[in-house]
Amino acid sequence: MYAYTDFDRQFVHARAAQFRDQLQRHLAGELPDEDFRALRLQNGWYVQRHAPMLRVAVPYGALSAKQLHTLADIARVHDRDYGHFTTRQNLQYNWIPLTQAADVMDKLAAVDMHGIQTSGNCIRNITSDALAGVAADELVDPRPYCEVMRQWSTLHPEFAFLPRKFKIAVSGAAEDRAAIGWHDVGLQLKKNAAGDIGFQVLVGGGMGRTPIIGTEIRSFLPWDQILCYLEAIVRVYNRYGRRDNAYKARIKILVKAEGQKYFDAVEAEFSRILAEDVGAGLQLIPQAEFDRIAASFARPAGVVPAADLPTPADAPQPYQRWLQRNVHAHQVPGYKAVTLSLKRAGLPPGDATADQMDAAAALSERYSQGELRVSHDQNLVLPWVRQADLPALFEAARAAGFATPNIGLLTDMINCPGGDFCALANARSIPVAAAITERFADLDEVYDIGDIDLHISGCINSCGHHHSGHIGILGVDKDGSEWYQVSLGGSDGSTISGAATAGKVIGPSFAAEEVPDVIEAVIETFRAQRQAGERFIDTVRRIGLPPFKAAADAQRHLTASH
Repeated sequence: MYAYTDFDRQFVHARAAQFRDQLQRHLAGELPDEDFRALRLQNGWYVQRHAPMLRVAVPYGALSAKQLHTLADIARVHDRDYGHFTTRQNLQYNWIPLTQAADVMDKLAAVDMHGIQTSGNCIRNITSDALAGVAADELVDPRPYCEVMRQWSTLHPEFAFLPRKFKIAVSGAAEDRAAIGWHDVGLQLKKNAAGDIGFQVLVGGGMGRTPIIGTEIRSFLPWDQILCYLEAIVRVYNRYGRRDNAYKARIKILVKAEGQKYFDAVEAEFSRILAEDVGAGLQLIPQAEFDRIAASFARPAGVVPAADLPTPADAPQPYQRWLQRNVHAHQVPGYKAVTLSLKRAGLPPGDATADQMDAAAALSERYSQGELRVSHDQNLVLPWVRQADLPALFEAARAAGFATPNIGLLTDMINCPGGDFCALANARSIPVAAAITERFADLDEVYDIGDIDLHISGCINSCGHHHSGHIGILGVDKDGSEWYQVSLGGSDGSTISGAATAGKVIGPSFAAEEVPDVIEAVIETFRAQRQAGERFIDTVRRIGLPPFKAAADAQRHLTASH
């Protein structure tokens, strides 16, 4: 993990002290709500439906055990005993009283954490592959590049007030596990024929009311030029992005409207930066500076290659299933990466109680060099597990509630907090997720269904990434009532899903009570129509939407007259 320098720590502590002063003046009535709003947003504090919400930055998803213990303490002492891990690898709290906000920021700063730029119209958290640095299919470790970008973008004076929020995702593996096509900028690390490292650059992706996949603007950009090129991309967006309409302010709208004209403007700005900007040469990443940052991501000293061990043929089925679903190939012989599932009955997807956070931190201390990752799919990953420790880890994870062997299956769904918390949501998403989880509680049935991505959003802002789900569920409002649109055939860009694409809505929305029946009908249609070895997404693409739409429409009882 990246090791904070003295400068980094001074910076974060100074920011926390600054926020304490701002908060005290606000609570004393000296700083009006309107003035304080921009200040709290810059530090990750929202005012949600019921209470303040804090979004804590977890850069590219990397967490230490010490940090997770602190997050557990904050949940236990200041919140209602839990936190929510998001698709952008952050952690959210939903019930921290504003009067305690400064104390929380001090606790975060003490373990090199903060909420800076987790909200507002700025460059948000840089996200990446949860298996970065350990994935067997990795071409280039993206973490040092992510850290360089994090430092460049943090409090960048030119990009503090963009037309709209701006998100960057980076992948360095053959498989895209970071959904880069769905981001404002998506970066794929590559090597050319000469072995030089560079980036394929995608721009203009995003979800929301207008789902758009990013378009390639550069097929290969030398790695040391990435900051200058990002500078050009964001400058042109900052100059020409719409500010008169929040729904049309994202860069995807600008790229779609201008096309090649936008690309040409970026290339021209990039050339001007290199030729004319004062100190532009300093924005080319020096090899020595990159090496300094990359040193933090060296393989832990305790990780020593070992012989791979075969799985005993007589291993119990629960353990076999866990190995199949939750344990992943590793680039170091004798090691595996292990997903701790946060998708289980009784808690919303992505939620973890304070005790569970402490338990996950303890597992990382014992089995994973004290390191964890937050995944795009809202789970936790242990990246450095010795293969010889897998049986003991399985038992410990099962005792802590993390060993549900469902990674990549129907109940491993993505889910936003929805209308239970979010002031922007049109409908609740947590009860829908719970009802589907209960309906598909039989693990044998879930295994028979096989690989499938189910994504649920409580509103069109798409925090649950419903557009990219093989099955997507979107909460909408009709005359003050909760309704749900269902879409099929979306993809996040992973190997199973294929190239990133938005799902298609299969008809008018359904009442909340109908949604579990609709999902079951869609699944049963797949099971009846699939060919040997065929996955859900493949069947949808082969036979088209009409059979699924007919099966879903047959479940209309409350909506038959709408």
